Amino acid sequence: MSSSGQRHYETWRIGALAGLALLMLLPVTLPVPVLRELVSERFGVSEFWTSLFMSINMVGAVLAAPLAGAAADRFGQRPRWIAAALVLDAVCFLGLTLELPFPVFMGIRFFEGCAHIFALSLLLGLSATARPTAQRGVTLGATGAGLLLGVAAGAPIGGFLGAEDPTRPLLLGALVVSVAAVLSLVLLRETGEAQGARPGFSEIRRVLGANRLLWVPLLFAFADRFTVGFFTSTFSLFLRNVHELEPARVGILIAIFMIPFALLSFPFGWVSQRSSRALLLCGGSLIYGVLVCSIGFWSGEALLIPMLATGTAAAVMFVPSMLMTTEMTPESVRTTSMGAFNAAGSLGFIVGPAVGGFVSQWVAGHYDWHTGYQAAFLVAGSAEILLALLAFPVLWRFERHGRALAG
Repeated sequence: MSSSGQRHYETWRIGALAGLALLMLLPVTLPVPVLRELVSERFGVSEFWTSLFMSINMVGAVLAAPLAGAAADRFGQRPRWIAAALVLDAVCFLGLTLELPFPVFMGIRFFEGCAHIFALSLLLGLSATARPTAQRGVTLGATGAGLLLGVAAGAPIGGFLGAEDPTRPLLLGALVVSVAAVLSLVLLRETGEAQGARPGFSEIRRVLGANRLLWVPLLFAFADRFTVGFFTSTFSLFLRNVHELEPARVGILIAIFMIPFALLSFPFGWVSQRSSRALLLCGGSLIYGVLVCSIGFWSGEALLIPMLATGTAAAVMFVPSMLMTTEMTPESVRTTSMGAFNAAGSLGFIVGPAVGGFVSQWVAGHYDWHTGYQAAFLVAGSAEILLALLAFPVLWRFERHGRALAG
């Protein structure tokens, strides 16, 4: 119990947040290495629709994330909401393994995204209020590391399981989120902020609407997930169609990108508590964007080093973007702001695979597939570079003079 009367998480419960984050995100990349077999060959659809499978669930996420945050800030009981959403997520994963018409298959994927992001937004909201302000970077860093380790582990496991049957990764996904639903009820509790008076929906809307600076970290969430969408769809198809790599090898290369991203998020969360968030966020984004631009120009054998470097640069900017979001909103609506953060990221994840599929297919129609994939990654990396250059002066001024909302 803090001096303010607020209850905060013990160290072991912070570890539980990280572990649950890992379980929630593990299913996200399980299907990536077998994307062609799971969608394109199974239903006989084009490259564009195959890429869209990795983003259609995020359409639901864009709608569900801010609603989840607002409901949690208004009513509390976040652990119960998380468990309920994860049960629905498990049912959707099982539904995706059935023999269904393609429109129904994509419809289930949409609702799977709603359930997944609902649970994730509330988990991040708990993480953002689990410790006092001075310790928030470490808390978000630990949760972020769990999220990214789950994403990193999913790809190689999915490649191994899906080698014979592309629906096996979906079955594992259902099992994992079911376990997470049970553990969330046992291990999580509402933080102290939930015990007092809660803002109404109109108050939540007024507080968030009054702070236009919040759009800046939300734009970074969009841009970052926009580029990650390329790695979960376009990159997988690039490795399969151009370099003719097996699913297991595709999963390994995606893991090589995600592992440093995950492992370094915690130490960079610690660093971000003691240094300039603006410099880490924009500097990391600039380097990351340059590396993403280069991905399509490496040979399959030489991709190891650039993937490691890209994952490292991504870790530099990940926690600072979440910290900026929490600093720009008061405690009473912080879950809503994290929901908005997730919604912006989900929107990026929708647009990323769709743009990657469209650009690669359009350029390939005029030249060849290799050139098409090169153009797609140039688009993704350039978006990150442009945002970093435009946002740095704004964030630097906020950091120097505008932290009145931090607390």
